[in-house]
Amino acid sequence: MAPLTLEHVQPLFDCSRDPAIWAAYPIRIERVEEMEQFVRKALDGRDRGEQYPYAVYDKALDAYVGSTRFLRIAKEHRNLNIGSTWYSSEVWRTRVNTETKYLMLSHAFEKAEAVRVEIITSTDNTRSQRAIERLGAVREGILRKKYYGLDYVIYSIVREEWPAAKARLEGFLATHDR
Repeated sequence: MAPLTLEHVQPLFDCSRDPAIWAAYPIRIERVEEMEQFVRKALDGRDRGEQYPYAVYDKALDAYVGSTRFLRIAKEHRNLNIGSTWYSSEVWRTRVNTETKYLMLSHAFEKAEAVRVEIITSTDNTRSQRAIERLGAVREGILRKKYYGLDYVIYSIVREEWPAAKARLEGFLATHDR
């Protein structure tokens, strides 16, 4: 992962051309200008201290393969979300999401001392729901008409659950080549 910059616009656009990526995502990015707007919006959120976006890099492919971020950061309450995640379909069902989320969750719980990390996905994005559940997150319920007029499934991992989730992810990473 690398902190997101405007230099990532073209590589992220290039890796996001499969329409399946956007099928269950709340927005569609079909033109490079839309990717630039996506990145600029994320950078504006970073400048306001509301989020911290990343470009995700896959060493095996030697290429950027998606984006994710910390968002809805509530330092006072030691809560944050991990979200706005999408990946090139080329890395679906590889170690990319597991490793990315492992690094982010480790940072959240061990460096930022979070007590709760939320991960939210739309109710129609069953692929994402399976990936979130694989992380060891607990499904809490449905948020109706939360963002973009869509319903979302909310998951969380709390501080007391992190050691078991961490061991689970480390086990996946130890046995998964790519």
